Amino acid sequence: MLHDQLLRDPYTYDELTLEGTGAVNPKNGRQYPWKHGYLAFMEEADAAGSNRKYLELYNRIARFYRLSNKLYFALKFGGERRYREQFLSSLELGGGERVLETSVGSGDNFPYINVKAELYGLDISSGMLKQAVRNLRRWKLEAHLFQGTAERLPFQDNSFDCVYHVGGINYFSDPHAAVLEMIRVAKPGTRLMIADETQKLVKGTYGKVPVVKGYFAEGEDLPEMLGLIPPEMLELAYKEVCKGLMYCIIFRKP
Repeated sequence: MLHDQLLRDPYTYDELTLEGTGAVNPKNGRQYPWKHGYLAFMEEADAAGSNRKYLELYNRIARFYRLSNKLYFALKFGGERRYREQFLSSLELGGGERVLETSVGSGDNFPYINVKAELYGLDISSGMLKQAVRNLRRWKLEAHLFQGTAERLPFQDNSFDCVYHVGGINYFSDPHAAVLEMIRVAKPGTRLMIADETQKLVKGTYGKVPVVKGYFAEGEDLPEMLGLIPPEMLELAYKEVCKGLMYCIIFRKP
């Protein structure tokens, strides 16, 4: 069950009240509606910069995203589990945790969380979230889903036992703000994980796929993600996984 004590207005950080139609900010009356099985904290028309560009991309490819990925993972890595466990194995989970994935997409990591946990996922794309709702129903999994930007998470400080991100932060409008938000909502002592594509994958694969190559500018540099992790974080480590196609950064909130 979703508790309104966990939710915050992503624009003011005021407490919210849950109602049958959505969440309401009692201070200013702003409403955030339920849409298609997820709670919407943004209007897609308001997205700007890179967020708007890639929102449009993922809405466009949402319907065939999972199938194309499964085929790719089978050919490249010998299966989806082998691919995902290379970064999900970095999470610290013993069971019963409250877990948040930013850029949850169609929910494809959730079946590989191999413990009983309270799952939360946020994404900017309505198309991907609709697929996540269908997938969770098919997998008989429960998760709380939200539409919003990772730069403004609609959650209270120090709320999650596990916070992670897989894919997307390279092209956020403000990846530094997204990192700080992940840290804000994680409980003290939490290990966080960020995984995304390396230049090798972007140039070697995305740059050659007709449907998506126009979204990835030739010569565009990826952000230096290690430099975006605040220096006070503990146990910072970086590794490349998935045959050098993904990087995985882990660190602990003091």
